[in-house]
Amino acid sequence: MGKTYERIDGRLRTFIEEQPLFFTATAPLSGEGTVNLSPKGLKGSFAVLDEHTVAYLDFAGSNAETIAHLRENGRITLMWCAFQGPPNIVRVHGRGEPVFRDDPRFRELLARFTGLDPTPHGLRAIIVVHAELVRDTCGYAVPFMTYDEDRELHAKRFAREDDESLSAYFTKKEHVATSMDGLPGLPLPLRPI
Repeated sequence: MGKTYERIDGRLRTFIEEQPLFFTATAPLSGEGTVNLSPKGLKGSFAVLDEHTVAYLDFAGSNAETIAHLRENGRITLMWCAFQGPPNIVRVHGRGEPVFRDDPRFRELLARFTGLDPTPHGLRAIIVVHAELVRDTCGYAVPFMTYDEDRELHAKRFAREDDESLSAYFTKKEHVATSMDGLPGLPLPLRPI
């Protein structure tokens, strides 16, 4: 039922780019560590960079587990489900890295995201994923659901912040600079974009 792909192109790329929601999964090396699974959305916050590389904008949130896990070991899986149309699930297994605001690649990568103004969302980093295994499966048990629109709450909340106040917000959060398992998370203070 499933198929392995050598690259992200054609029908597969179109499917990925059309989904309004995807999931990321990461874990620390320690078997005692916490596995992290996060939903990601906001139209325009995801981009296929080339046939083997994808990226998404990492916005302000209550923790930084994905960043911490990627800094430690780089392992990540991204997953998209078809909630409308023909059933399908696509997974990209690979190695990821957070590209922080002070990285020389940051501005060039940011220019690839033309469908969303990241300013009101508290942009922390860009997560770049190099695909090692790309597979799809049937998705027969995934329910039909409709996408209405992106929520406005995230932008409304973080549009009030500038770089200094956003750094202060992150500093107060328990699991942003350090993960739940004590791994280094988001480097603070935030560097200006």
